[in-house]
Amino acid sequence: MTQFMDVHRGMRGITADQLHEAHQADLAIEKEEGVHFKQAWADPDSGIVYCLSEAPSAEAVQRIHERAGHKADEIHPVPLTI
Repeated sequence: MTQFMDVHRGMRGITADQLHEAHQADLAIEKEEGVHFKQAWADPDSGIVYCLSEAPSAEAVQRIHERAGHKADEIHPVPLTI
């Protein structure tokens, strides 16, 4: 499966609890699209959130995020890691 890094903008002021809640919302339904969200990071000052996942496609990642209530602004495949 391919890894994807997605970017959410406009989340200025997000707290650790809110980030955890959003991540849990993804985890609750991720299997329905064959996605696994591995980790999330946030910068409350800029309002940018990043999520790393493994998925069959970027579209599958977006469908989960949309259903969980936080559509991604960008989704990038990450074909190489070290």
